[in-house]
Amino acid sequence: MPVQPIKLYYLPPSPPCRAVMMTARVLELDLHLITTNIMNGEHMTPEYLKMNPQHTIPTMDDNGFILWESRAIQTYLVNAYGKDDSLYPKNPRQRAIIDQRLNFDLGTLYLRYLNLYTPILFRGEAYDQEKADKFDEALGWLNTFLDGRPFVAGENMTVADITIVVTITNIDAFGYDFSSHENIAKWFERTKKMLEPYGYDEIDVTGAKMLASFLKKE
Repeated sequence: MPVQPIKLYYLPPSPPCRAVMMTARVLELDLHLITTNIMNGEHMTPEYLKMNPQHTIPTMDDNGFILWESRAIQTYLVNAYGKDDSLYPKNPRQRAIIDQRLNFDLGTLYLRYLNLYTPILFRGEAYDQEKADKFDEALGWLNTFLDGRPFVAGENMTVADITIVVTITNIDAFGYDFSSHENIAKWFERTKKMLEPYGYDEIDVTGAKMLASFLKKE
């Protein structure tokens, strides 16, 4: 366990922050949460820029070791503090599949989610069906990944499930209909139950509802 609680600069609705927070809960790690309101420019102060020149959240400070990018933070926490490696196995092939899923979320699924919803949330633009179709294509690939396996990277829940469930929780809160993707729907229920003891409702659902309420205002 860390000498002192790990500092996490975060904002509750932020999907990447929520993924890190749930990973820490599963690992039974205490976090010193420091709210960083990017809407008010708190990530652009000289102190924050010195710590993280990319001025992003979440940013982690583990007793002087600074790291940002949520997926990097998640895998670091498992490597440094996991009681075992079940969330991020050391087996090269198992880890490679998890890394692929994490990169799929970052570069495809979550990216297309952002492309679809960011213009609506922050610029008041209309719903774009072409972007929705691209996002649904990504959901189709995720649905295929889940053929014959209970979790996105195999037989056990990993950091990839924690990351991707945040994306799916967001669209569920937004009212996006993914019921035609049966594997995702079943996996979503399974993963939610697995994460219930680790703050799924408190962290993930609450954060997604914050974003959804903002979407409805817009």
